[in-house]
Amino acid sequence: MSQGIRGVLAPVVTPFKAGLAPDSQRFIAHCKWLLSQNCGLAVFGTNSEANSLSMEERLNLLDDLVAAGVDPSRMMPGTGCCSIMETVKLTRQAVEHGCAGVLMLPPFYYKAVSEGLYRYFSEVVQRVGDARLKIYLYHIPPVAVVGITTGLVERLLAAYPSAIAGMKDSSGDWNNTKTFLDAFAKSGFDVFVGSESFLLVNMRNGGAGTISATANVNPAQIHELYVECIRCQTSGDQSPRPVAVASAVPADRELDDLQARLNVVREVFSSREFPSMIAALKQAIAIYMDDPAWRNVRPPLVELTPEQAKALAAELKAIGFAMLGVGNVEARG
Repeated sequence: MSQGIRGVLAPVVTPFKAGLAPDSQRFIAHCKWLLSQNCGLAVFGTNSEANSLSMEERLNLLDDLVAAGVDPSRMMPGTGCCSIMETVKLTRQAVEHGCAGVLMLPPFYYKAVSEGLYRYFSEVVQRVGDARLKIYLYHIPPVAVVGITTGLVERLLAAYPSAIAGMKDSSGDWNNTKTFLDAFAKSGFDVFVGSESFLLVNMRNGGAGTISATANVNPAQIHELYVECIRCQTSGDQSPRPVAVASAVPADRELDDLQARLNVVREVFSSREFPSMIAALKQAIAIYMDDPAWRNVRPPLVELTPEQAKALAAELKAIGFAMLGVGNVEARG
């Protein structure tokens, strides 16, 4: 595997054909577009509908990406399953392809299994048995309920310091993210936030970037904020600040403005008027690609209704949104 991965990554949405089979060609094309926008690929994440895909489908799609020339050093595939054996197989494939790391969801069906979680991750590391392995733990308690704790990270880092590379915090709780940053970031443990709404404050406090659903449609603008954060850090023009404090430094005002613009886009896709953010993202891609096939989701998810699609198109048009480099078809629903 490569020497880690930082910046902006998208949990790449998975296109489906009419019969609900994964659409490999559209998937490859979307991944290549994301890379062209300086966005890494966290394929098989939550917004990829990964838990609605079989292990074989994930294996085949990753093979297809690599065969199509998509750079594995820009990938962080999701490999966490409830089955250790499936997790090991998916993780081993990612290692063999040379992926930068793997995003590993904890087994989530059984609850109150703190010791079992340590044994699970330990077993995976040992069974994969490859020094190139880099695991990014996936904390998403609103969905998985089973979460990642600082105690678990401390134990895993002590036992497998080269294999446990970082985490994605999708708790939506900045205080939780800050706890992990304070405890582990200085030792090289990379913390990604699960929403670009926290990107600026994450970078100000030693974070590694974001793995965000809306990077599927707004990657260049999110990357712009990341790059500006790095520029300010390397120029010595920035230091950690509380999220609510506005600085008088012009560079910081620029960063705050970039963050605010990202938040406007995020709010559109997060609307509770839509059945899911995944469905809204796919509808937006369908609009801007002028390709209705992108609307397809797998049950139990449902697509937007025609009325909801029109509302999404109107909201995106009202904020002047465009997917750069895909034709920018008018958001007409």
